[in-house]
Amino acid sequence: MGDDTGTTGAMNDLSAIDAAAKRLVQALDALDAALERRREQDHASDALASQLHALGNDRSRLAAELDDVAARAKRLETANRDVAGRIDAVMETIRGVVDAEEG
Repeated sequence: MGDDTGTTGAMNDLSAIDAAAKRLVQALDALDAALERRREQDHASDALASQLHALGNDRSRLAAELDDVAARAKRLETANRDVAGRIDAVMETIRGVVDAEEG
């Protein structure tokens, strides 16, 4: 019976070691999964930062284009007023000539 006690103790030690090894493997698996999730989050964060940078560049480009278009619109409006004034002057001149010939 002395033999059984030693064997039982050794078996209990092996069972404890097996259980500890299983817990260690589970902990390592959980750590591995956590690291993978972190890598995915970092990748998503990098992608979002890249998109944000691209949007900032687009916004700057569009703002510059809007400034150019607004300046062009102002020049066209000024030219339109100038041409309209000239047309009015020519029409007055024509009316004056027509009235002078009629009268």
